[in-house]
Amino acid sequence: MRCVLVTGKGGAGTTTVAAATAVLAAQRGHRTLVLSLDPAAGLAGTLDHPVGAEVTELEPGLAGAQVDLRRAVATRWPAVREVLAGSWPSIDVDPVELEELAFLPGAIETLTLLELRDVLASTEHDVVIVDGGPVAGLLRLLAFPETLSWYCRRLLPPDGAFARWLRPGFGWATAFGGRFGNLAAPAYDTVSRVHRAAVDLRAILTDHAATSVRLVLTPDSGALAAARGSLTALALHGFTLDGVIVNRIFSPAGADAWRAGWAAAHREALTEITAAVAPTPILPVGYRPGEPVGLEELAAFGAATYGELDPAGVLGASAAGAGDQPRVDRTDDGFALSFGLPFVDGSQIDLARLGDDLVVTIGAFRRAVPLPAALRRCDVSAASMRGDRLVVSFVPDPDRWVRA
Repeated sequence: MRCVLVTGKGGAGTTTVAAATAVLAAQRGHRTLVLSLDPAAGLAGTLDHPVGAEVTELEPGLAGAQVDLRRAVATRWPAVREVLAGSWPSIDVDPVELEELAFLPGAIETLTLLELRDVLASTEHDVVIVDGGPVAGLLRLLAFPETLSWYCRRLLPPDGAFARWLRPGFGWATAFGGRFGNLAAPAYDTVSRVHRAAVDLRAILTDHAATSVRLVLTPDSGALAAARGSLTALALHGFTLDGVIVNRIFSPAGADAWRAGWAAAHREALTEITAAVAPTPILPVGYRPGEPVGLEELAAFGAATYGELDPAGVLGASAAGAGDQPRVDRTDDGFALSFGLPFVDGSQIDLARLGDDLVVTIGAFRRAVPLPAALRRCDVSAASMRGDRLVVSFVPDPDRWVRA
């Protein structure tokens, strides 16, 4: 199963590109599902076909669906309610109602990712093309499994200081007895399952062969900054960018003075983007008077965009240092943890050690990197950028290091 996440700046044509990619992939022999995570729900209008929460066949080999969070809550809530039903009277609280779940922190992200996980676990399709909406929102969503896993690790052994409170038969559950003890087993089991689901989904999303991100831009004055910022954020979280689609480029052919000026500006922007993200492939798409609507027009748009490339495959490599996972090397003094962070310098990075995690912050984006066992017994001695890689040096802590 392949998953292609299509995202970009608002108004760049992300939904159009996602739909066209799916239509072309289906026509070239892949069993394809196009799935929209965007709450704006513009996919149905672009396909010119009703698309809802249920997977709908659009044509042979092509299906479409729109994530419906309210339906997802209604579908999953009965199982959760059944587990907790016996505990409500004993703890003297009113049962949580369906509508209240939407206000829980992280509920929207969790439900969206569970829907995506279920789709990716299916064997009915060869490739899932995801209309991910604006890049900032998709990045927060993609980073959520690791964030959720971090919180779960704080609750569960061996990391969690509160595990003894939740573990049935111990600590908190025993001390308070039946009133709250009845919730210990369901709570502990729920946190454990959420942790496993988060780890599994994170593994799928960061598998370079299985999942890649495709970025959609327009060749305006902010395109280069948007490309750099998106690539930095993707690299921070370990995601792979396999292609950049630059949409709505003016052609210089037969243009008047006004259009010729735009064509020259677009050509310059395209050159800058190509140089910045190399060796990631750039797919230029000419300007059209209107957005393509319907399967026939989308197929033509997709063919003009991808040419002979396989829209369901990995188009190319990410820019140098982007999308790789943290690497640990031995040094003369101890160890070095490093990973790619293109287009940043040391002044833009904030680092903090939080227990067994290294917290890396760049602007609005933050990642808690779990440290391997050896580095947990070390202290951070230095950090610097070496080319496009962040290198953090560790030295063993004599008080915690195991001596032979």
